[in-house]
Amino acid sequence: MNKQLISPSYRPLYEQIKVLITQSLIAGEWRPGESIPSEFELASRYKVSQGTVRKAIDSLSAENILIRRQGKGTFVATHNADVIKLRFLRLTSVNGKKELLQNEFISCVKTKADAYIAKTLQIKMGAATIEVKRLLTFSGRPLIFDHIIVPAAPFKGLNGVKVEEWNGSMYRMYESQFGIRMIRAEERLKAVGADAATASALGLKEGYPLLSVERVSFTYGDKPMEWRLGLCLTDDHHYLSELE
Repeated sequence: MNKQLISPSYRPLYEQIKVLITQSLIAGEWRPGESIPSEFELASRYKVSQGTVRKAIDSLSAENILIRRQGKGTFVATHNADVIKLRFLRLTSVNGKKELLQNEFISCVKTKADAYIAKTLQIKMGAATIEVKRLLTFSGRPLIFDHIIVPAAPFKGLNGVKVEEWNGSMYRMYESQFGIRMIRAEERLKAVGADAATASALGLKEGYPLLSVERVSFTYGDKPMEWRLGLCLTDDHHYLSELE
């Protein structure tokens, strides 16, 4: 089915194709891990040149939305892929050694969005939300107290049992169980002192210095779907960010 290109005409043609491909992803036409049609097929579908389609796919690949595989085609990126499943986790040992990453479940409860969460997740104040708390451990040592809030409607059925079953990336669970893939995140960092609950969970004294990482993660169409606060112990770890 051909789709009409987007106006106004001053928008670069490849960006219009990029939006149309994204709309198909939002609609679930191509699922995470599946291949998309060839550049030739997409060019015919949208009635543009293959070069225009290629430029749109290049842009989506740069954003980790699509992945090119030489000789195999172009695939919808998935959090199950080893190269990206931990790309939002930035805490790294100062000596660079690899560590066994695990998490310890604390709680999963239904809550209601306060003014801040409602604005952040673009939902109504008082809307149903799901709140998860857990500890992230590095080689058995708890280093991050994780506090997560998502809107309840798109995550119907999310509960503590599911969180414990997916003892790993929450994003893999979102994608596999609820069809929601996080494609980018915004983070805000600041230094804080551990409150009583966090200090107890991490085995610290109240007021101990921590790195606060507040993150909002977005799915297709730049829709915010998760708020997360990670309180990180950085005595022998640091936050690593790669800049391009």
